[in-house]
Amino acid sequence: MEQLEFRDFYRAGQGECLRTVLACVGDRQLAEDLVADAFTKAWVSWARVSRHPAPRAWIVRTALNTRVSWWRRRRREVVVDGVAETAAVTDPAASGGLDPTLLAVLRELPQRQREVVALRFLLDLDTRATAKALGIAEGTVTAHLSRAVTTLRGHLVTAEEGEQ
Repeated sequence: MEQLEFRDFYRAGQGECLRTVLACVGDRQLAEDLVADAFTKAWVSWARVSRHPAPRAWIVRTALNTRVSWWRRRRREVVVDGVAETAAVTDPAASGGLDPTLLAVLRELPQRQREVVALRFLLDLDTRATAKALGIAEGTVTAHLSRAVTTLRGHLVTAEEGEQ
């Protein structure tokens, strides 16, 4: 019974969680790895995760926490000059179904703003659930969202004007 419940949860939420994490991290391969790891952790703790008020938010938060751990280990590595971190995403399939222009603009936002936008708009969480998932105050969610929307609006309007 538990296996079937988890399987249904995975099938229904994997794509949405991947898009959300991709919007936060901006790298398709990294997002896939983080989401796979988070779903693995969810499976191991399914009895607890299944009772969580927002299990998909749990997956996203776990994936983002894993990224922080990954980043901490990686920052100790030597960086080779002239090697790009990630290539620009122009292929819609590589961007998890997100518009490549939007994904590029999201990458320019500070990390916390990306996380708030992803949880609020891609997972459709309310302010309270977003705050709880990120471990921040509701007012902080509102402030980050306001700043992010202003920045996104400015970049996207400029991009549309450039196309005309």
